[in-house]
Amino acid sequence: MPTAAKAIAALCLAALAYLSSELVKTLMPEITNWGYFSIFNAAVGALVGWIVVGKRAGRGTKDAVANGLTGVAAMLFWVLFIHATNEMVDLSMKRRFDGPVEAFAAIFEIGIEYGTILVNPMMITTFLLGAFLTGYFSEYAARHWK
Repeated sequence: MPTAAKAIAALCLAALAYLSSELVKTLMPEITNWGYFSIFNAAVGALVGWIVVGKRAGRGTKDAVANGLTGVAAMLFWVLFIHATNEMVDLSMKRRFDGPVEAFAAIFEIGIEYGTILVNPMMITTFLLGAFLTGYFSEYAARHWK
């Protein structure tokens, strides 16, 4: 059932995903073809905000911070997993793997490689601030807009 808290959480995590995607672009070489990278990540952020954060909103201010952190962690997991799987499929089409088990294991190797790019003070600060704001805004919406 749609609620204001779910909508606010979806908007907050979509904005955070879009902003952090634009920040990641500054950390990578300029020759990288990004395509719909930021928009796709914003869509994943909106889904995670709606499903994970919005569903848990309304449990109190202390839980709002944990709710926001959980939402950002879930968003990062799904974005990294999807992009790593996409890269694995591209590599497997170029016949870079000997078998399906090696290709499946490569998803996690590629995901960890992509995740190390995010271990940057600017990115960590962005994610933490976004998590706190997402948690508090969704909590506010759950309390005031029933």
